Amino acid sequence: MSGVKSVIWVYLMGLFWMSLEVQGLGVNWGTMATHKMDPKTVVQMMKDNGINKVKLFDAEASTMGALAGSGIEVMIAIPNDMLLDMNDYSRAKKFVQRNITRYNFNGGVDIRYVAVGNEPFLKTYNGSFSKTTFPALQNIQNAINEAGYGDKIKATVPSNADVYGSPEDNPVPSAGRFRPDINDQMVEMVQFLAKNNAPFTVNIYPFLSLYGNEHFPVDFAFFDGVPQPVVDNGIQYTNVFDANYDTLVSALKAAGHGDMPIIVGEVGWPTDGDKNANINMAYRFYNGLLPRLAANKGTPLRPGAIEVYLFGLIDEDAKSIAPGSFERHWGIFRYDGQPKFGMDISGRGQNSLLVPAQNVRYLEKQWCAFNTDAKDLSKLGENINYACTFADCTPLGYGSSCNGLDANGNASYAFNAYFQAQNQNEAACMFQGLARITQDNISTPTCSFNIQIVGTYSSSASRASVYLFLSAIIVVIFLL
Repeated sequence: MSGVKSVIWVYLMGLFWMSLEVQGLGVNWGTMATHKMDPKTVVQMMKDNGINKVKLFDAEASTMGALAGSGIEVMIAIPNDMLLDMNDYSRAKKFVQRNITRYNFNGGVDIRYVAVGNEPFLKTYNGSFSKTTFPALQNIQNAINEAGYGDKIKATVPSNADVYGSPEDNPVPSAGRFRPDINDQMVEMVQFLAKNNAPFTVNIYPFLSLYGNEHFPVDFAFFDGVPQPVVDNGIQYTNVFDANYDTLVSALKAAGHGDMPIIVGEVGWPTDGDKNANINMAYRFYNGLLPRLAANKGTPLRPGAIEVYLFGLIDEDAKSIAPGSFERHWGIFRYDGQPKFGMDISGRGQNSLLVPAQNVRYLEKQWCAFNTDAKDLSKLGENINYACTFADCTPLGYGSSCNGLDANGNASYAFNAYFQAQNQNEAACMFQGLARITQDNISTPTCSFNIQIVGTYSSSASRASVYLFLSAIIVVIFLL
């Protein structure tokens, strides 16, 4: 009998672990990089790691082609600079024809959502897209419906969490309301989403709560408990994710649609570019988030499973750093598809390194280093500044991974970053005699001097190549 009991026990435990698995987990795949991996390689990497949903920031042909036949559910996107065009219904219909109908065949792309804009109501945009977003949403969804895809494909507007909040005199989730300056627009949008059975999409960033407020309690950004939880009508909130999510639930309820489905379009933790952006803190964040999602516990005001897209999949060295240097380091994979730290995407807590991208090709094993024999250092500063204008030097910032380098190390990092961005062009490692090419790896135990990958060609990659070519011409002129 003991043997039978053991078999039953193993079987029941297997069922338990099968039930503890993140059901609605996806990733954001951004492509703002000087050297992009082959889209087919990225898609295979997602499949190798059991990632079956992806959120894009466009509908670029090579990306869509790679996703065809993969079985991965896809959210395509309309960038903010295209919203005005989508106010014309004929153009919205053309968008649907070119980016949805085109891939709607057996073995095509499994499109489930269209993201109309990206955080278009963000406060820092000062209303630039406030008048064009809702008409674009209407036209896209109506065009989808007219094409016969309305039951399967929904249009939604990924919004920053700054579109709602609680009053200063009652800062609790149950008091959540949409921002007063856009309340009428948000209510109108929510009503349209409800009419089409479409979800509200929100981006929630506990890291930014910490980044934007030096007095923010660090532990509240994570999921392992706080000494002083936020208490709201007897409910204890021990992390900002739950509190933020439920603030939105309350805002939707106040707008008359408290049961509207919610998608968390972006959530994650960067690994460089700030004192709070590092591997250890990212590990802590995901090690708390993923098991919670797998348990399908939900939040106090919205129990149950939550559909979530992690941000992001791969580091992007060409992203704008206007919000902060961390913007280029959100990936759970490095620029070359190598995993950064152990994690279990299923949420079972069995953390190990993810499966890396396969067959990635690199440029030659050579670096551009500061020339220690250089005599005239009077223009060293301006050469470093120039290199960092056209390459990613964010790891050199305060609190970042390469912040501890000496002056020569800083120069070498900047020169090498530019050299790699320029595809190791020999002319890109001159800097008025201040640099030299070396076959010796100049990385340190805490600072990686990367060798770039051999990027793929696409329309966006082509633009990046032109940009790099022009910058190379400029640097030659600059250094004459």
